[in-house]
Amino acid sequence: MMQSDFTGAAPEVVLKSVFGYDSFRLLQKDIISHVLSGRDTLAVMPTGGGKSLCYQIPALIFDGLTVVVSPLISLMQDQVASLNAAGIDAVFLNSTVEWEAYLDSMNAIRRGSIKIVYVSPEGLATARIRDLLHDERVTVRCITIDEAHCVSEWGHDFRPDYLEIASIRKQFPKAVCLALTATATRQVREDIVRNLGLENPAVLISSFNRENIYLNVLPRQNGLGQIVDCIRRHWGESGIIYCFSRKQVDSITEQLEKLGYSVLNYHAGLSDEERADHQTKFIRDEVQIMVATLAFGMGIDKPNVRFVIHHEIPKSLEQYYQEIGRAGRDGLASEALLLYSAGDMHKIRYFFDEAADRKKSEKLLQGMIDYATSRFCRRKTLLGYFGEKYNPKEENRPAASCCDLCDMGEIPLTDVTVPVQKLLSCIIRTNSRFGAGYVIDVLLGARQKRILENHHDELSTYGIGRELDREQWFELVNVLLDQGYLTKTEDYGVLQITVKGLAALRARDAFALPLVFASSSEENLSAREAFVPKSHGLAGANGGLMFPKPAGKKSRSKKQLSADYTRQMADALTQNGAGQGAENAALIDALKKWRRTQAAELNVPPYIVFGDKTLYELVALKPRTREDLLMVSGIGESKADRFGDEILRILLE
Repeated sequence: MMQSDFTGAAPEVVLKSVFGYDSFRLLQKDIISHVLSGRDTLAVMPTGGGKSLCYQIPALIFDGLTVVVSPLISLMQDQVASLNAAGIDAVFLNSTVEWEAYLDSMNAIRRGSIKIVYVSPEGLATARIRDLLHDERVTVRCITIDEAHCVSEWGHDFRPDYLEIASIRKQFPKAVCLALTATATRQVREDIVRNLGLENPAVLISSFNRENIYLNVLPRQNGLGQIVDCIRRHWGESGIIYCFSRKQVDSITEQLEKLGYSVLNYHAGLSDEERADHQTKFIRDEVQIMVATLAFGMGIDKPNVRFVIHHEIPKSLEQYYQEIGRAGRDGLASEALLLYSAGDMHKIRYFFDEAADRKKSEKLLQGMIDYATSRFCRRKTLLGYFGEKYNPKEENRPAASCCDLCDMGEIPLTDVTVPVQKLLSCIIRTNSRFGAGYVIDVLLGARQKRILENHHDELSTYGIGRELDREQWFELVNVLLDQGYLTKTEDYGVLQITVKGLAALRARDAFALPLVFASSSEENLSAREAFVPKSHGLAGANGGLMFPKPAGKKSRSKKQLSADYTRQMADALTQNGAGQGAENAALIDALKKWRRTQAAELNVPPYIVFGDKTLYELVALKPRTREDLLMVSGIGESKADRFGDEILRILLE
């Protein structure tokens, strides 16, 4: 078997020969070193940061079996298909495998010809799997737990079955344990170490910064229109749209379908067969856009998702970060668009009564609200939540095209003295006992039962704030919180005026604040919604190049938009200038058509054959020999042998 040649080899040799990469990314080398030395390890790495190589490379170097515990069948299938394409024998054991094939895989494991086996946490608990792993012919050298945050109740996707993994780990004390996750706060990390029984683990935390993902946040004004604008910015590319409810998923899917987009839905209301079919079509590029509830996406290893849209605000920054991480896993430029309104918070809080810990749920939501309503760099806010500092100037990185706020530049100050005085006065007259929503409703003169029962319709501030709409009042509250004039209690979000705020109110100070009101100004709204990244063509930390600004006004035909987009991507990604754009675009199209044919014959997603980044490098480098091919990222010995002649023929022609 090919992988036996790498037993005891250096990690760098396996990286290049099998996977076709010249160097490690992020903390990969350090993690692999700890695993090979036999030390339990917890690694926190961003989605798309190359977590899988951290156990796949040691698995090929070890002389025994690596067991990978993964929560989703789709992830197992993708990983095994990718390894098989690279010439590595790996298997997964789950309920989708025919019994005869299941037996063949178990026998192959007993013979020692399999280096990696993927199982679910439920499957790991079965007597069949446990007996297999305890077979005297099987030596378990490594147990890897993917999506390890599932073991923590503070994790956004807690799964009780993950707690059973610790008992398996104890049965193989000589096996090294590697826990992997993309998002983990300090509390989650502590839970993972404790609940998995990791012994004196090395804890390695990579940067949470995904430079290739542009962070874009807009007040939701015309949800469908804003979604369509984003789709057009990434013409012909894959994207995911997340919605709060099944009803919203079906509605947006239907509307996009009527507009002629390639789109499918995904939620728990569909049958298992429908969900599996829709997911497969999306993964294999047979459909462009997936509109889904939160049930979709975990474990999907599709690298060419170019945009992730949240139609409503998620319930936590952990959840948001995990979901936007499904964009740009190949390192190429992608966008995360968040649309939000005050109503989203009410929807989420409605379910807090069912939560085991309402206070914890409110704290997680508040982190998400602070991000969405921030007046400062979103990347800095996001990374700060995970305990990481972001200073692009110190790291010699461009701040432009970091997020929508950075692209807007410094926000001009607006005189809002009168509205602020009204707001602060209303907080005082309601005895500083209510959250922003209630205070704003009083200012707007709402006839809510609670307001009437409290006799707050009799206050002098009742109904005096109709010059601003509800969204604008929330915007004002958030800026006052940012500026230190207001504070908010942790548990119920009660607004309270700070010493600074009281002093300003008593002194009748003027209030000039950095505001971009969502609907008060056509000029402000258009500036807020104008997504125009300024760093086109910039190389990311991993060598991926940023997409150019997609050409195309709404009057252009779909065919024109598609051609323009492909040509401009070719120009930027190959760094050859506009003069060779048409030739580069033709080459990329030819390679993608060939890739689709190969994928169909192999019955795998196109990216298993080659990722987009590899195709763009092929066009940029235009290799002429097999040795040249091995210089291209993502082409190892096996793929060069398997596909090299056909690739060279396409490039030469």
